[in-house]
Amino acid sequence: MRASDLLQPRPEGLYCPPGDFFIDPVRPVNRALITHGHSDHARSGHRSVLATRQTLDIMGLRYGEDFAGTTQAARPGETIVLKGVDVSFHPAGHVLGSAQICVDHQGIRIVASGDYKRQKDATCAPFEPIRCDVFITEATFGLPVFRHPPDTEEIARLLKSAAQFPERSHLVGAYALGKAQRVMRLLRDAGYDRPLYIHGALAKLSDYYQSQGIELGMLEPATVEDGKKDFAGAIVVGPPAAFADRWARRFPDPISCFASGWMRIRQRAKQGGVELPLIISDHADWDELTATIKETGAGEIWVTHGREEALVRWCELEGIAARPLHLVGYEDEGD
Repeated sequence: MRASDLLQPRPEGLYCPPGDFFIDPVRPVNRALITHGHSDHARSGHRSVLATRQTLDIMGLRYGEDFAGTTQAARPGETIVLKGVDVSFHPAGHVLGSAQICVDHQGIRIVASGDYKRQKDATCAPFEPIRCDVFITEATFGLPVFRHPPDTEEIARLLKSAAQFPERSHLVGAYALGKAQRVMRLLRDAGYDRPLYIHGALAKLSDYYQSQGIELGMLEPATVEDGKKDFAGAIVVGPPAAFADRWARRFPDPISCFASGWMRIRQRAKQGGVELPLIISDHADWDELTATIKETGAGEIWVTHGREEALVRWCELEGIAARPLHLVGYEDEGD
């Protein structure tokens, strides 16, 4: 059997013919294995879904409890046999519950990483390198220009600005699943013990993170019921889209912040009206991508959703066989 017989790209997503399942399909299918809860990877409407318990819980929060016909929770490292194909889930370090999916059959091992990062993150289990024959890597930040600074340094910049401008509020745009909770936890780990004000879109997921033992401290709704609440000096966290509408106008002389790996590109920050860009990414940067590829020992690399060509070229120069998968439907919701 060749690797391309074990997993192959189809319009619905990566398909395993011998096991008759898809990984992160973008359309409803009979059996879906889901790497994590971001909406470009985890969609509703599948007949059956296999994922980690936390990913299943997150899908339930986002789509309702009837998001799939049936569900099955995979324990980290547990081998599950699907029509003779061994599959197992291993931490990806992307967001809470995120996993790489390892597919073993007839002496071939392919690891589909989903989205992943290598920076330490107190809100999810760290990435676990797996030796394999084929490694399927994302390439969201697959260009040498992308080298993420330590997240603690970025949070220190936010706290310094908050101290310098106590009369102003700081509005931090951060995606609802993963990034927002990571920013909150980083603030707590840096010693910030004041209440954090959050947009309503973050409430359910943040409550779930806390139920899983991830302490985020005192969270209060960023609402103004009586029209008199003073947010001077406050740090407010919400989804990026919220800061572009009327909701953001209630805050006193706000400083616009955005936590994303894309903030490495100054023009992108400027175009978005971001005054304080925070380079905090939930995806691997260039050095982490290339180091991870070497760490897996894979003889073949398949590259998907992102800067595919640059990473494929790097692999070729390193003597590693590589090809782009050209899968469609995956965006950068997590960053």
